[in-house]
Amino acid sequence: MVAIKVFTAVIKYLKDQMLTSCKNQMTDIKATDILWVLTVPAIWSDASKQFMREAAEAAGIQGNHLLIALEPEAASLYCKYLPFERKGEGGLKTFTAGSKYLVLDAGGGTIDITAHEVQRDGSLKEIFKANGGDWGGTKVDHAFQVLLSGIIGNGAFHSFIEKNKADMVEFFRDFEVKKRTIKPNAPCDEKVTFKVPSAMNDACKDENRNDIATIVKSKQHFKGNLSVVGDKLRVSGDRAKELFKDPVKHIVAHLKKLLEEPFARGVKSILMVGGFSESLVLQDAIKKGFPNLRVIVPQDAGLAVLKGAVIFGHEPRAIKSRVCKYTYGVITSQLFDAEKHDPSYRFTTSYGAVKCRNLFSIHVRVGDCVDIGQPQSVINYHPTEADQTGVTLKVYVSTEKNPKYVTDKGCTKIGHMQIAMPDTTKGRKRSVGVQMTFSNTELEVEAIIKDTGEKVTAAYDFL
Repeated sequence: MVAIKVFTAVIKYLKDQMLTSCKNQMTDIKATDILWVLTVPAIWSDASKQFMREAAEAAGIQGNHLLIALEPEAASLYCKYLPFERKGEGGLKTFTAGSKYLVLDAGGGTIDITAHEVQRDGSLKEIFKANGGDWGGTKVDHAFQVLLSGIIGNGAFHSFIEKNKADMVEFFRDFEVKKRTIKPNAPCDEKVTFKVPSAMNDACKDENRNDIATIVKSKQHFKGNLSVVGDKLRVSGDRAKELFKDPVKHIVAHLKKLLEEPFARGVKSILMVGGFSESLVLQDAIKKGFPNLRVIVPQDAGLAVLKGAVIFGHEPRAIKSRVCKYTYGVITSQLFDAEKHDPSYRFTTSYGAVKCRNLFSIHVRVGDCVDIGQPQSVINYHPTEADQTGVTLKVYVSTEKNPKYVTDKGCTKIGHMQIAMPDTTKGRKRSVGVQMTFSNTELEVEAIIKDTGEKVTAAYDFL
């Protein structure tokens, strides 16, 4: 299926559940009374955020009733309002003015890491652009699947998954619960037990002519690690902990690298949120890897993003500024300078001017700290030809701080905007002032025709 249809169907289901719940409770809340907050990973691109917005709108949520929230920021807001911490951990000093901390948002798919500094008014300032990787809890699930495939064989494992969806879902739901209880320092004789569905055993017999218990007994490398008693697969604590090895190693290494950056001076705490943060193995690895930092894991870490999203909906200005993940700008042309410009981009206009095309006109640079909702500086653009009745500004992003051309490595076109200029009386002397505003989590662009003062809404199309 097309991805947008899948996302739309899921969002519509959740929206309808909410409205049904309101109706059943005999409230007179209507869909138009609700501000919907949709959370996304901070490391997602602008195109991905717009994709989510379009899916939500296709599900029947009006655009002006929708906010996109970044997951680590939502979690931060939730933790900021925690009334107290567990006994013995002291007061909640992490969120006093001037304090800096890392948010480690460990979900199923992605690990999102953001650095925040608390401002005097209690609002949050992002001090380093969001980053991370695909080292979430599903990597542990995959390691468990590899273990099972190693026992019953790839063919039997895929046959079980394809033909027994209900059993498969139940089995991995059980694993999801158990993996949060796997201990980092479990004694050798402590086992983690999983109930093996009969359909999995049948698939194993069809493929191998032996059941799971016989195969486990026959293989030397399973001795002491795995055993089968009846319909129960018992995994030793050490072998269970091994499932976490790869994602945990990546997360700790990435955090160490980040904490060596200049922005990290003064960071005193790591705030762990997201479902994977409830893993005792991950918590232990973070505490051992960073003994000089305070590691905070709120109760219900998996719900911190959800609850924080509600707070963000009531108080979107609680996030004051963010660090740009990219350099943003538009493609433009200038008079050709043989000492500065690439001759392959040289061209001559209809009125004889020699110009250079494909230049990257920078509006905001990667690493710049931008205030939310505050327009950036205005840059003026002129039509290339006197009889032009409109201007198409193509918007680009770059991973570099000072890109020269839009064709440079790391540059990507993310969209365009159409600006109508029907009055051609002043020819090339007309100009359009363009400014970019980072509003909440999305980029807004406004163009003003200088001669008339008319504001043109730039239809932004990231996709």
